[in-house]
Amino acid sequence: MQLTTRQIELVQATIPALQEHGIELTRYFYNRMLSNNPDLKEIFNLGNQRNDAQPQALASAVLAYAQNITTLQNLGSAVSQIAHRHVSLNIQPDQYPIVGTNLLHSISEVLNVPMDSELIEAWAAAYQQLADILIQAEANLYQQQQKNKGGWHGWKKFKIVDKQKESSEITSFYLQPIDNSPLPTYQPGQYISVRIMVPQLGIRQPRQYTLSDSSHPNYFRISVKKETADQQHDAGYVSTTLHEHYQIGDEIEVTHPTGTFSLHNPDKNTVLISAGVGITPMIAIVNTLAAKKNPHQHISFIHACRNSNVLAMHQHIIELQQTMPNLHSYLACENPGTALTADKTGWLDLYELDKTLLPADADYYICGPKPFMRTQYQALLNLHIPENQIFMELFGTGGLSQLAA
Repeated sequence: MQLTTRQIELVQATIPALQEHGIELTRYFYNRMLSNNPDLKEIFNLGNQRNDAQPQALASAVLAYAQNITTLQNLGSAVSQIAHRHVSLNIQPDQYPIVGTNLLHSISEVLNVPMDSELIEAWAAAYQQLADILIQAEANLYQQQQKNKGGWHGWKKFKIVDKQKESSEITSFYLQPIDNSPLPTYQPGQYISVRIMVPQLGIRQPRQYTLSDSSHPNYFRISVKKETADQQHDAGYVSTTLHEHYQIGDEIEVTHPTGTFSLHNPDKNTVLISAGVGITPMIAIVNTLAAKKNPHQHISFIHACRNSNVLAMHQHIIELQQTMPNLHSYLACENPGTALTADKTGWLDLYELDKTLLPADADYYICGPKPFMRTQYQALLNLHIPENQIFMELFGTGGLSQLAA
């Protein structure tokens, strides 16, 4: 669907209002839509509503869409991320009109614009344009998943076959299909959606978790950080429920692995930089590279943590190094105590590292909290690592990936 010149002008004219009232608009939108369509509460993660992460992300996304309305090609990678996240949540084409109707009414009601105005008509055309792009991209992904050996479409029942504590915060869950069917091969770094009943809410809730091991035909592994309450954040609905209530033998629902963050070139020198639970895709990547047994490939595993209690899977890296002389590790720990030997006490600073850990020809992968990723990304650029060699995965609700979500 092509927008007219007048419709484009009208959408662009709303940019100042979106900059000023965007978060107000998106909060109103989610409240309106979920009140009118309570069944959607099992699709949207209500924790991201409670902590304002999703309204903030959608506000940024709507603004970015308006700002790029004449150059949608600039949003290509973001649109791909959206499509993968939607497929992970089993979003269907018939849900787009529900979102669109509530979005248009929210624009009308928050910005005090009549529903029969030119502006609402322009935004309706803009939304439909984006919806058409996403629906087609998602259809292609669904089709590819069903073609994969062992692939499926939608939610599938799994059971927990093992549960292992990795640190004071992180526990690994091993998942197998109830029907014992073989699992599809996935790329290290990709994720699945998990959906469970949350007693506190009385409904099922989804959450996306990175697969924390290399691809295996018989099980998936996710390593879940328990999001506990503090002065700034409430406890995580899904993570807390998994940690405290789900045991070996319990059933959960799972979608097909997907995601755009994955190992791009398994034969190239590779540097993995992570913090906290951001270690999970890095473990999947390093395990995949370990299986290749390429002695000429340089691999750097660089990790940052708060203290020894929250450090997960460190022993696994130590054991891998015993059989992989090409694997080089570096650990920065803010408070290592006496139980942990770290390479640095304090925050990770890439400028301080031996340059052999940061080869110029390597691909770089970063995962962790947003401030951490921003710092490491800028440091790599300052160290003359080309932007096209840097790949990032942000944990949590992210920017444009929530557009029309």
